[in-house]
Amino acid sequence: MATIATGPSPRLVAFASFILLAGVLAAARADELPMAKPAEVGLSAERLARLDAAMQAEVDTGRKAGIVALIARRGRVAHLKAFGMAERESNAAMRTDSLFRLYSMTKPVTSVALLMLYEEGKFQLSDPLEKYIPAFKDVQVLAGMDGERMRLEAPRRKPTIHDVFRHTAGFSYGFNPQDPIDRLYAENGVDFVTTTSLKQLVAENLPKVPLLYHPGDRWVYSVAHDVQAYLVEYFSGMPFDEFCRTRIFEPLGMTDATFGVPKQYVQRYTANYAPSDPTNPAAPLVRVETREGVPPPGAPSGGPIGAGYARYTDIPFGGLSMSSTAMDYARFGQMLVNGGELDGTRLLGTKTVELMTMNNLPPNIPAISIGAPGLGSGGLGYGLGVSVTLDPARAGNVGSKGTFGWAGAASTWAILDPEEDLVLILMAQYMVADFDFAGRFQTLAYQAIVD
Repeated sequence: MATIATGPSPRLVAFASFILLAGVLAAARADELPMAKPAEVGLSAERLARLDAAMQAEVDTGRKAGIVALIARRGRVAHLKAFGMAERESNAAMRTDSLFRLYSMTKPVTSVALLMLYEEGKFQLSDPLEKYIPAFKDVQVLAGMDGERMRLEAPRRKPTIHDVFRHTAGFSYGFNPQDPIDRLYAENGVDFVTTTSLKQLVAENLPKVPLLYHPGDRWVYSVAHDVQAYLVEYFSGMPFDEFCRTRIFEPLGMTDATFGVPKQYVQRYTANYAPSDPTNPAAPLVRVETREGVPPPGAPSGGPIGAGYARYTDIPFGGLSMSSTAMDYARFGQMLVNGGELDGTRLLGTKTVELMTMNNLPPNIPAISIGAPGLGSGGLGYGLGVSVTLDPARAGNVGSKGTFGWAGAASTWAILDPEEDLVLILMAQYMVADFDFAGRFQTLAYQAIVD
């Protein structure tokens, strides 16, 4: 009697193997936005070549060591390229999945974290800070100087959580040794080198220093996002970095987003560079921080590097400390462009994102300025942790009204445009942020839109 085969046919096995392999490959790419050809999302490949030429020229002329540029439209990545070197000294090429120190691009993530708790009813924007941080109850405001002596007065109103979101609370950043308030920041440990926790920075040291101005009177870039991060810990009962990992990174599939420079990821990190002559942006580059996140011997200061970015691996802050790939931050940006949701995961409600990304500045503050080209022209307002384009013409570049985002000190940028369903991510490691470089990138990205 003939034997009847009971197992699957070879053809069926091969088909099943193909399906399994396809599933594995799909799972491996689940943490990336889907890819598209430029024409499929209304971009011109020919015009994108202009952007590539400009980025390559930035590397070839020695102005940047390496760059990663990403453009996503309609939820799909149409352009992702790496240029130059991740670290010139070790001849390590830049990769599209290289890890970058985000510095202040941490701030929008911190704001989303606190807004998630706002949606849970933990607080209202109008709540005074002292309600949750009692040490702010008796905070004073600098009224002027009598020689070396400060004249102080009570604030006309209490700083609120709304002020903390929009940099109108009266805080500073402590980076100007000529400013009396900034000197007090240094004297009282309001810094990112000696401070060992958000609680020490925000609830213990910061309230010892008078406010620089009356709350709501001015927009001054400051430690406000570190106050936000402390509030995340206060309201959630979780360490700030743990909240971000479990409530933001993991749900969004941001598998490479982290804090500081974890040792296991060092080989994917970029080094950080600055002009050898800080007064001359065209001066040859010098490495100010290794891939390991520490300044090399004899390196000049690159700004708020302090003891090196590796410090933030164990001591994260809300205004700086994150690291990420371009793709991971694009997923975060796409979530916001989508109104708070990505791939079925919702972090924020649509109305919360609307509030976050509209101009929240009080009427007496017409626009923001941090002393950089394009940021003092009156074209930019500020939302809840992000800049907001009020008028592209006044801002002086192509774009859309309502575009939002922020930058990092080492020349990293996120430009998020809901009108065009556009996510632009620019990553370099050049201290301090090159706004002209970012402006050219924005121009070259937008000019590629042809539909």
